[in-house]
Amino acid sequence: MKPAQVSLEPGLYLVATPIGNARDITLRALDILASADVIAAEDTRTARKLMEIHGIAVGGRPLIPYHDHSGAQGRAGLVKLLGEGRSVAYVSEAGTPLIADPGYALARDAAAAGHLVTTAPGASAVPAALSLSGLPTDRYLFAGFAPSSAGARAKWLAELVRLPATLVLFESPKRVRETLGDLCECAGEDRQAAVCRELTKKFEEVLRGSLGELRDTVAERTLKGEIVIVVDRGTEEVAEETMEAALRRAMEDMSLKDAAATVAEAYGLPRRKVYQAALALEKD
Repeated sequence: MKPAQVSLEPGLYLVATPIGNARDITLRALDILASADVIAAEDTRTARKLMEIHGIAVGGRPLIPYHDHSGAQGRAGLVKLLGEGRSVAYVSEAGTPLIADPGYALARDAAAAGHLVTTAPGASAVPAALSLSGLPTDRYLFAGFAPSSAGARAKWLAELVRLPATLVLFESPKRVRETLGDLCECAGEDRQAAVCRELTKKFEEVLRGSLGELRDTVAERTLKGEIVIVVDRGTEEVAEETMEAALRRAMEDMSLKDAAATVAEAYGLPRRKVYQAALALEKD
C-alpha cells in the first residue's frame, strides 16, 4: 500500500521509525512522512534511506538535521517553522522519538510555544527487549545508557539495582562486559537478566540467564550491534541492623560462608556485600 497524502495540521509530529526491520513502521507514520511540510531527523541519511525504501520522495521539502549537537539554535529554527504554520515531522535515527533521543527538548519548546505536539507511535527497543527477556514486565524502569567511567557506572548501577522494578539499560558492545561485571558486583551473580542484541534484525539474539552466567558468556565472545540489557527487579533495601541480626543468628549454626549465602538469598542482597558484613562481624 502506497503512503497517502493527508492534510496535516500545523504542528510537530513525533514519528517512530523501525529499530531494525524497515517494515516495522506504521501506515500512519508513512502518511505523515509523505505529507509533512518539513522533515527533521536525528540522522538525515537514515531518514532519506527509510523514505526511499517505502517510496516516499523528499522532493523539494526541507530535510533538516536535528541531533545532540543542534542545541537551542537548531530548536529555535524548527519552532520558527511551526510558527509559520508548517507541519514538521521529527524522526529519530531508530525507534520512538524522545526515548534516549535529543527530541525531548524540541518537543518541550514546541509545546511551550503553544504549538500542536503529537505522536505516531511505533517501534522501540525498550518494550521489544522486555517482551523477549522472560522477566517481569508489570513494573520496569528504563535507565538509558550507563555512564562510561568505571566509578560513575558502579555508583549509578548500585542505586538502580535496589529498586523493585525490572531494569532496562542500553549499552555499547565495547562496554557490555564491564557493565555486566559491575552488575554482578552490585546486584549479585544470581540475579536473572537478559542481553538482547540486534533486535528485529537478521542476527537478532537474546541471551538469558543469571548475571554471572551472562558475564562469563560475553567474556568469551565479541558482541556487535545495538545491545539492551534487562535485569530482574531488586528488593527494597534491607536495613543494616536487620541484615546484621540475621547474620548473627545464622553464624551461630553455620560457617561464615554458608551464613552469608543464606542471608543474601533470604533478603535478595548481593552475596559479596553480605559476605563482607559477615567478615566484619567475625572480627568484632
